[in-house]
Amino acid sequence: MGGFFGVAAKEDCVFDLFFGTDYHSHLGTRRGGMLVYDPERGFDRAIHNIENAPFRTKFDSEVQSMKGKLGIGCISDYEPQPLLLRSRHGTYALTTVSKINNADELTRMLLESECLHFMEMSSGELNSTELIAALINQKDNLIDGIQYALDSVDGSLSLLLVNKNGIYAARDKLGRTPIKIGKKHDAFCAAFESFSYKNLGYQDYKELGPGEIVVMTDSNCVTLVNPGTDMKICTFLWIYYGYPSSSYEGVSVEKMRYNCGAKMAARDHVEPDIVAGVPDSGTAHAVGYSNASGIPFSRPFIKYTPTWPRSFMPTIQSQRNLIAKMKLLAIEELIRDKKLLLIDDSIVRGTQLRETTEFLYQSGAKEVHIRPACPPLLFGCKYLNFSRSSSEMDLITRRVIQRLENGNVTDEVLAEYADPDSEKYEKMVDEICRELHFTSLRFNRLDDMLDSVGIDPCKLCTYCWNGKE
Repeated sequence: MGGFFGVAAKEDCVFDLFFGTDYHSHLGTRRGGMLVYDPERGFDRAIHNIENAPFRTKFDSEVQSMKGKLGIGCISDYEPQPLLLRSRHGTYALTTVSKINNADELTRMLLESECLHFMEMSSGELNSTELIAALINQKDNLIDGIQYALDSVDGSLSLLLVNKNGIYAARDKLGRTPIKIGKKHDAFCAAFESFSYKNLGYQDYKELGPGEIVVMTDSNCVTLVNPGTDMKICTFLWIYYGYPSSSYEGVSVEKMRYNCGAKMAARDHVEPDIVAGVPDSGTAHAVGYSNASGIPFSRPFIKYTPTWPRSFMPTIQSQRNLIAKMKLLAIEELIRDKKLLLIDDSIVRGTQLRETTEFLYQSGAKEVHIRPACPPLLFGCKYLNFSRSSSEMDLITRRVIQRLENGNVTDEVLAEYADPDSEKYEKMVDEICRELHFTSLRFNRLDDMLDSVGIDPCKLCTYCWNGKE
C-alpha cells in the first residue's frame, strides 16, 4: 500500500508537508520521502528507510533544513520515492500509489520505443514510479502524459506530480484509491487520508472523482481532466486500511465499522460474556456489535504503541507474525473464565489469529468465538496488494478449498464457496474454524458489509471476496 500528501502554499510549506505526510504512516512500512520546490533554491529531496524508525524521527533534520512553497511527501511499502526527473516536460518530481499488473508489458513497450533504460531499481525490481514517469514522458504535454499513464495501467494508479508551476494530482481511473483536496486561506493540499490536513488548519475542499486530474497552486485548484462516471473504490479502505478519523466518498471509516458490527450482531446467536476487537481496526467493529447486541464491550488486548508503531513492521512474514504478537498485551483478568467474542478485520493466512486464540485459551478463556468483519477472502487483491501474498494459496480459504475439492478448483467452484447460503460455504467455514481452533466462526456477509458502507454497491470493488471486477 502507501499514501501521499502534497502542499502548495504562499509561504513555506515544509511544516505542513512533514506532518501531513507523517499522518499517512499507517499505510506503509518501508520508505518515506519528502520533496520541496523553492523558486530560488530549486528542488530538495530526502528519502529514508522507515523499517526501524518512524517517519518523524527519520525526517526531523530535514524539517529544519528544507525550504519551499511546493512539496510532496509519501509513505511507501515498496520503492523509494518521490523521484526527481528531468524530461521533455522539464524537471518535475513524482510520487505514486499504485499496483501495476502489466509492468513487464509496459516496460518492454517503452524499451522498444525511445526509453533507453531505467535507473531506479528496488531490490532488483523496476521502480514503478519511474515506470509511470516514462509513460508520462511518451506524450507531448504533461496532462496528456498523466492521462496516458492512468489509462495504460492494469491495476491501480493515483499520483502527485510537482513542477515549478504547481502540484498536479490525478486519481486512479476507477477511483480505487482516494485523493482529497483541502484548502486554507493561503494554501491547498492533496491527501490520501482526509484527516491528515484537519489539524493543520485546512478544510475539506473537494474529493477527486475517478480519473480526475487537477493542478493546485497556493490560490487555486483547477480541474484539467473531468472525472469519469465509473467507480470501483476499494471496500477494504473502510474495513482495514483507513484510519478511524478518515472518510471516503463522504462515508466515515469509524461509522462504517460501527454499522458493520451492528449487521454482524443482528445475524448472530451466540451469547458471549464480552465482545472485543483485535486492535486496531477490529475495535470499532466490536463497538458496533456491542452497541447493537447489548453484550458488554471489553478490551482484553491492548496494543503496545510507545516503541512499536506501524512503521516497525518488518517485511518478512515470519517476523511480522512475531512482532504482531509482541505488540498485543493481554489483560488476563478480563479473559479468565470468560466466553469471548473477538472481531478482527479479516482472516488472511490465519496464523496470527490462531496464535491469538491459543493464547486466550492459555489465559483461561472458556470460549473464543471469532467474527471477521468481512467475508472470506477467496482471491488475492489485484489492485491494492492487500494481503502481501505471493500466491493465492497463502490464503487459508484457498488451502481449505483445495483440500475439500481434491485440487479441482475452478471459477464455478469458487463462486459456490463465495455464496454464504451454500453448503460448500458452510463446509469451508467449519473447516477453517476447526483448523484455527476457534469455538465458532462466522464471517460477515458481503451484502451486509456493502450495506454498511451505504453507497451504491456498483461503485465498490469486491474482487477479493467474489472475484468480480
